[in-house]
Parts: sequence; C-alpha cells; structure tokens
Amino acid sequence: MWPFSRTRGNRRLSPGQKLDVKLRSDQLRSARNRYATVVILAGLGTVLGLYVLWRTGEWSLDKFVYDNPSFAIEHVDVQTDGNLAPEQVRRWSGVNPGANLISLDLAGIKRNLELVSTIDSVSIERILPRTLKIRVTERHPVAEVNLLRTLPNGEVTVTVFQIDLKGYVMESIDSHVSPVAVASASGELPNLAGLLPGEFQPGHPLTNLQALAALRLINDFKHSSMAALVELQSVDVAAPGVLVATTGSGTEVTFALDHADQQLRRWRGIHDWGHTVGKDIATVDLAVGNNVPVKWTVAGGIPVLDPKSVKPLHTRRKNV
Repeated sequence: MWPFSRTRGNRRLSPGQKLDVKLRSDQLRSARNRYATVVILAGLGTVLGLYVLWRTGEWSLDKFVYDNPSFAIEHVDVQTDGNLAPEQVRRWSGVNPGANLISLDLAGIKRNLELVSTIDSVSIERILPRTLKIRVTERHPVAEVNLLRTLPNGEVTVTVFQIDLKGYVMESIDSHVSPVAVASASGELPNLAGLLPGEFQPGHPLTNLQALAALRLINDFKHSSMAALVELQSVDVAAPGVLVATTGSGTEVTFALDHADQQLRRWRGIHDWGHTVGKDIATVDLAVGNNVPVKWTVAGGIPVLDPKSVKPLHTRRKNV
C-alpha cells in the first residue's frame, strides 16, 4: 500500500457539526417564514388601503356630486325638428325635475327615446349645473297604410300606420302628442294600397321593392308641378311591375317603377294639352314608352268614347 494513498469511505460528521448545520437550517426556515408573513401582511394592507380609498371616493362622489342639490335638474330643454310636443318627449325620456344631472344614464335615455317609432335619432347633453338638453330628429311621413282589424266583439276598426321616405313604418300619433301629425294622418297623406298585413310592421322598414318605389314616386310628385293641379290620393302596388296612382278627381295614372320625374313631366304635358281642348284625363299609362294610351273625359266628368271602341250596329235580316 502506498503511504500517500487515501481510503475512500463515508465521512461522518461530528456531533458539533450536525448541530451547526441544523441551526443554520432552522435560521433559514425562520427567515423565510418572516418574509412570507411580511409579504402577506403587506398584501392585506394594500387591499385594505385600496378598499378604504374606494369607499372614501364613493362616499365623496355621493356626498359632493350625486347627492349634491347643486346638480338637481331644473329644466329639460327639448327641441324637435317636427311636430312632436316637447312635453311628450320629456315624458318619454323619464327624466323628472329634481333628478341629479350627473347621475343620469344618458345612453339609456337615448336608447328609450329612439325606441319610439316616430323618432329617428336623439342627442342628449348635460348643461351644468341644472339643465338637460334633448334634441330630437323625427321621421317625416310621406304616406299612410290603413289596416282593417276585427275586434273580439266583431266590430271592424281601422288602424293607421305612417311611413317615411325610407319605408320605416310608424304607429299613428295620438292627438295630445301632436295635433299637426294627426291631421296629416287623417287622410291628407296619400294612401299606400296593395300591401299585405304581413309586409309591414311598426318599428321596422318595408322590404317590398314596389312599395319603396311608390314612396319615391309620392315624394317626387310632392315636388313636381302636378302637385299644384291635382291631389294624389293613393298609390296601389298590387300589380307587378307598375304603380297605379289615383287622384282626388278619380284619374288613374299608371307609372313604371323608375324615372318617376320623367313620367311626371309627361303627365303634365298630357294634362295641359287636354286642358286646351276641354278634356280631362280619365286614365293614362305612363309606363308605356311611346304612344301613351290615354282615355279622356269632357271637362266636367262626361266620358269621351274611344272611336275605335264603338262598334257599328248590325240589323238582323229576316227571312222572307
């Protein structure tokens, strides 16, 4: 055996060394526990501080803002571009005098007002310290639809719906809401005829393409020279591909679905020519491009017979 060789084997610690290792391990564990305790207490303290801060801020907002009488509403300023009564818009908004101006849910008020079928859009603004400003853009009807309904007792009633230029269907307005609008719904607007009950629903736009074309025709007629000469009473959309308009004097005018302005000018030309010869139009088909078919009446309502439609009388021969 070499004198410098070392034998390998398990090294055993002396009792003093074991005690020293155990002491260091206990100290490390104790330090970790103290650190964990500090971290937990710091976290709890932070949460508690944030909660106290939140509650203090909430109390401050309630005390100095939401419950502050300085922000109590004294005036609800309503302006519309149509016929709705401002007082009715105030009732629809649900805003009461004395309510806190800052705590109002403006988005909710706007949403509730725009659910009214006669209202197109709404803007709302706070004017500190005590005024709420509401601006309403209304839907302006150009036609109406009359729907017959049978009540449980057997009585038949007529429900009037108004329609704007975009085809949006509105329920008729009560007289206490807008006397002017009710007057327009009492027969002064042209009637849109030929629609089935399932083709229109209040609060939704029409999808019938002929009905939309009829609304454009009604609007173009209102701005044409014919509006000063005749009254457009109704437009029927039942016949496919054409619109049949009836005037207050009973004249029946057939239109194509497009180029209403051109057809209205042709109608005016035919009307003026008939006036020079003492005739009124009974029926005219403007959907025909050339050789427009026209039936006339003598001014005063006596029909003029079409010479082509008069058949000669044939006497019956008797056998002799």
